[in-house]
Amino acid sequence: MMISKKYKLFSLIALVLALAVVWFQFNNSSNRTEAPDENPVEHKEKAVTEDAEVVEKENDEEKVPATSTDPKDKVEQLIETMTLEEKVGQLMIVGFDGTEKNNHISELIEKKNIGGVIYFDRNMSSPKQVAELSNSLQQSTENSSTQLPLMLAVDQEGGDIIRMRNQVSPIPSQQKLGNHATAEQVYDVAKLNGSELEAMGIHINFAPVLDLSATDSRSFGKDPEKVYQYGTKVIQGLNDSSVTGALKHFPGNGRSNIDPHVETSSVESSQLDLENSDIYPFKQIIKEMDNNKFFVMVTHIKYPAYDQEKPASLSHAIIEDLLREKLGYKGIVITDDLEMGAVNKYFSYKDMGKEALLAGADILLVCHQYENQLEVYNGIIEAVQKGEIPMERIDEAVGRVLTYKLNAIHGTVVDPEQAEKVVKSTEHVNYINNLQLN
Repeated sequence: MMISKKYKLFSLIALVLALAVVWFQFNNSSNRTEAPDENPVEHKEKAVTEDAEVVEKENDEEKVPATSTDPKDKVEQLIETMTLEEKVGQLMIVGFDGTEKNNHISELIEKKNIGGVIYFDRNMSSPKQVAELSNSLQQSTENSSTQLPLMLAVDQEGGDIIRMRNQVSPIPSQQKLGNHATAEQVYDVAKLNGSELEAMGIHINFAPVLDLSATDSRSFGKDPEKVYQYGTKVIQGLNDSSVTGALKHFPGNGRSNIDPHVETSSVESSQLDLENSDIYPFKQIIKEMDNNKFFVMVTHIKYPAYDQEKPASLSHAIIEDLLREKLGYKGIVITDDLEMGAVNKYFSYKDMGKEALLAGADILLVCHQYENQLEVYNGIIEAVQKGEIPMERIDEAVGRVLTYKLNAIHGTVVDPEQAEKVVKSTEHVNYINNLQLN
């Protein structure tokens, strides 16, 4: 009896233990498969990371990044989304009348996506007003389909070519600087000039003039080496004030005594002569400086040694073959004002826009009349639609403009009160007066 009772007791204990083991294993397995994450946020982040890695791997295989931060990729993505009309607008810098934006300029910015605006005395009455105008024009881009910032430009060479003369520092002429200043003083004046333009919201100064002349007040002189050295300092000074300069007037119109604002003319010199003198300052700066730090403005004068028929601004031989291929220039090419007599007497505005782009220009400057600006704009669109201008040429030019805007225009709002303090400050005026250039 005792053995039987003990056996039954041990059997009961064994059964209970076996059931306990089974229950424990079942419960542990259930916890592993059904219990919630101890850190659900961490789990979610891990899942997102894994998904991103899969996308990145797929994009690597396709050579197309999902969200690229490379400016070149950004430009290409922008171009892909733009209409023909939006692209053509970006290739123009225009002028308008008045110290406040009017219907003319508002329509061009908001409806035509115009790329930039050039200021003249007619637009400028005080540093504060110019800063407010810059802000107002930039604000109009918010109503455009691309919402790209404007390039705001001016001719502020010094000497005879100064906008809003009584309200800015007395920038000396290039002739005075060439005759009396050191290279470092030229740099200081350019940086000072640039700081005043930047305070008013201006990004581009169409300077320095690299034309060789012993008599023109706009020239540093006749010596190609000196003009190159001083021109370099102007670009550096402007750049160090966040302003872009423009070398002009390629390939050098110092030999002409005829004003291209009024009439055309020809420079009757050989290629060898021109490249050893007039073209030398351009060639050296292009060779030694970052080409994205300056524009090149092409003149309307003719150079039969390169092109028997067309002025430089409309000449493929001069812009593409000489400037781009032979000199290796990679930056933006802009025409001189297409409303000058040297070209508008001989070409329609419809044809000028087309011819300039086919020649290799990237930006067309049309400074005055709204009707002429529209004719250039519409003429280019029509020429592309007819197959007269390849879309590749449009995209190439737009690519350069967008690259400039992404890299050089870091803000579109300036402080009008600060402009009042910076422009024609006592410090600036005293520095210039102490140069003793007379």
